[in-house]
Amino acid sequence: MNLETILHETAGHRLESVTRRHFLKDCATGMGAIWMAAQGGVRGLDAVQPVHSGSNPLSPIWPHHAARAKRVIYLHMVGAPSQLELFDYRPELKRLDGQECPSEFLEGKRFAFIQGTPRMLGPQFPFEQHGRSGAWLSDRMPHFSRMVDEVCIIKTMQTEQFNHGPAQLMVHTGQARMGYPSIGSWVTWGLGSENENVPGFIVLLSGGRPPRAGKVLWSSGFLPSVYQGIQCRSKGEPVLNVSNPPGMNREIRRSALDSLNRLNRQSFETFGDPETLTRIAQYEMAFRMQTAVPEVMDVSGEPAAVHERYGTEPGRESFANNCLLARRLAERGVRFIQLFDWGWDTHGSNRSESLNDGFVTKCQQVDRPIAALLEDLKQRGMLDDTLVVWGGEFGRTPMRENRGGTEMRFMGRDHNPGAFTMWMAGGGVKAGCTYGETDPMGYAPVSNPVPLR
Repeated sequence: MNLETILHETAGHRLESVTRRHFLKDCATGMGAIWMAAQGGVRGLDAVQPVHSGSNPLSPIWPHHAARAKRVIYLHMVGAPSQLELFDYRPELKRLDGQECPSEFLEGKRFAFIQGTPRMLGPQFPFEQHGRSGAWLSDRMPHFSRMVDEVCIIKTMQTEQFNHGPAQLMVHTGQARMGYPSIGSWVTWGLGSENENVPGFIVLLSGGRPPRAGKVLWSSGFLPSVYQGIQCRSKGEPVLNVSNPPGMNREIRRSALDSLNRLNRQSFETFGDPETLTRIAQYEMAFRMQTAVPEVMDVSGEPAAVHERYGTEPGRESFANNCLLARRLAERGVRFIQLFDWGWDTHGSNRSESLNDGFVTKCQQVDRPIAALLEDLKQRGMLDDTLVVWGGEFGRTPMRENRGGTEMRFMGRDHNPGAFTMWMAGGGVKAGCTYGETDPMGYAPVSNPVPLR
């Protein structure tokens, strides 16, 4: 190896340590740093990122102002449940059931499957008012109706996307393209986590399939990877590839990690790559998780009354189990708990995707555990500082889907990005209120639209 080769490699290693922040700060006489200071206040570069502990990128950070919410439990119904069968009661739509759709509802609109002139489809289930707030709910959510005075129902959510994958990305990252941090990643990046033995951002799946957009929904995007969501399972080994392999005990694992950490520290001191610190933190987290996660994920020790209230089945994958796990994780200081429940795409293309069959089953699976979660959090004094969010990726049309231009055997609705319902509870949310109003068909907002962006 000659001198020229050594100098070339040295220069290459030096470039590896240069980040975009170095470029903005040092190039063009520091104009980038001046701009960042103007955007972030007098602290300049320090103002654009939270300052975590050097040894723990998930160390808790106190916000500038007193926080009403300390943690988030997000319940995403994958496939987009029909608001017209749950929360948005439209008597006029019931009167027009079976009639041809007015042309003004179709002109200039894009649909995933509707073709030609579909027929209007009235609500498939009866509605009644509940609680002191008088909120309209269908009979598909009898347990949830007891807790309706704890929630704020937003009926006029809107999105720019009408296909599942991009719409799910829009909900969780604010962009329809991959590569951006999820909301859970932003929360843990900005606030850290209160428990160093379990991840700050945990993801739980049910329904038998992952969301259409996949794991990018809990990706950290361009943030350090330590802030990505960690998928845990309510059945089998809680986290894959965390347990020691055969022949390796905890003492050997600790010794190996210490050696690996020394090498990674040397690499960080040489190149300054923050991902190296992320790698160290993740190895250490995995080591601590070996003992902490099995305990928190084991719901078998909960009282029988709790299992009855949630409808849980220990040892099986279910939305009910995940709701109980969400409460246990929240108690242990996990900052962001994300639940995805697949199976809400009610096009009517088959029995399991029909409003009069599969939709009924899905409501039965989630109604009791959602009510139990809210009630449990309230009884334990945690609802005041836990923000609970429920929703899908878009809404459903007031027209019956007619895939291929012909009426299908089962009842279903196409995608509607123009209006859908979400609700929130706890964490400073105004309880017992309904925000926004849709038109008589539930097709678009007539007051207080709430775009995702």
